[in-house]
Amino acid sequence: MRLQRALSNRPYPSPNTSIDSLPPPLSKYPRLKISMTTAIPTATSLTESALIPAQLSHVWHFIKLQDFHIFWSKLKGSEFVKGMSPETDIVKWEFKDGTVLEVKQEEHSVRPSFLSPNIALHGRYTLAIDHYITYSIISSTPALSYSSVVSTIRCYPVTSGSAEGQTFVTWSANFSSDADAGVIEDARFKRKEALADLAAKVTEKK
Repeated sequence: MRLQRALSNRPYPSPNTSIDSLPPPLSKYPRLKISMTTAIPTATSLTESALIPAQLSHVWHFIKLQDFHIFWSKLKGSEFVKGMSPETDIVKWEFKDGTVLEVKQEEHSVRPSFLSPNIALHGRYTLAIDHYITYSIISSTPALSYSSVVSTIRCYPVTSGSAEGQTFVTWSANFSSDADAGVIEDARFKRKEALADLAAKVTEKK
């Protein structure tokens, strides 16, 4: 009864009551401050893909860093950077918006990967081939807002189903941890656009 009486005599604050005027222990807690400037957490890797309506050999013909301007509508030009070591392939990409990137070819394969049976050759084995290119950005004008990115384009022949004879292409990117959500979404959009340009280029009538 004493506890119930004590609680019933305790005044309840009105909606306009200041926290500083409340009795202990409420007045002992500091006001909470919420920062709205914290960066949005985001994944720093992405992969875009497309089904290209052309044979692998035809699509692969365009996957050379120095030839990207042939199909990518955002590029004004792409060419090898002169004066570099013969063992190092560096290409300059000049975009139509004024951005200039120098990209380094890290890997460019057509290499044996495994042996696969070929039914058409009655069980004999033929050499299967990987088709991919990996590159990194080594310089940018204007400067990048992140530390690094490594990208890979892979091409796969479609060997069965309604899309047989076409090519499945993936274009991935792995950014450093300081890349924000805006960088990731911009890279995603550019890859989607470039893959659409590639599909249009390989199917255009001469």
